[in-house]
Amino acid sequence: MSAAPYTVSDVMTHTAVAIGREASYKEIVEIMHQWKVSAVPVLEGEGRVVGVVSEADLLPKEEFRREQPVLPDQLEEASKAGAVLAADLMSSPAVTVRPGATLAEAARIMARKRVKRLPVVDDIGMLEGVVSRSDLLKVFLRPDEELAEEVRGLVLDELVPGGTLEVAVRDGVVTLRGPLPGRALVPLLARAVGAVEGVVDVRLELDGAAAAAA
Repeated sequence: MSAAPYTVSDVMTHTAVAIGREASYKEIVEIMHQWKVSAVPVLEGEGRVVGVVSEADLLPKEEFRREQPVLPDQLEEASKAGAVLAADLMSSPAVTVRPGATLAEAARIMARKRVKRLPVVDDIGMLEGVVSRSDLLKVFLRPDEELAEEVRGLVLDELVPGGTLEVAVRDGVVTLRGPLPGRALVPLLARAVGAVEGVVDVRLELDGAAAAAA
């Protein structure tokens, strides 16, 4: 039996600040400053996410303040320089994530779309919260003792029953020591331990035939 992976719902901020389409430029800046966020979702109706306004959407007003030639690849940014409402400033459709997505899936979306925060929405697009890069790192705050217990109970008891391996965890780095029959188990064991949420690294100090493979 393996541990269920952490999902976005485990780490997201459930109380998220959001704005409507009619929010003004200055109001958006003030909200971002007050809440110390780099982006805010734009909602309509009962709370459906229709876009996101980020710092990148707001900066063109400063970038294109002075008269200067606008290059073809700057037309979209330049158009936002004259915008004053969220409806015209926002990036739409919004890049979102579901609460049941794994942390790895959320991290891939952030990296691919180059965003720092993702609105978390349900099946019909209603806002449930927001997940940020810092939220995805929360799993690395798990205590060493908790990680050791999970490695013993959900990895070693399944792959190497009998308690032949010693588990030591320090600052999230898991070290396994002891005899391990069968070289073929080494990569499987390393992957299984590394998949435990919050593990920073895995070190194998194994005796016998497996030692060479470690």
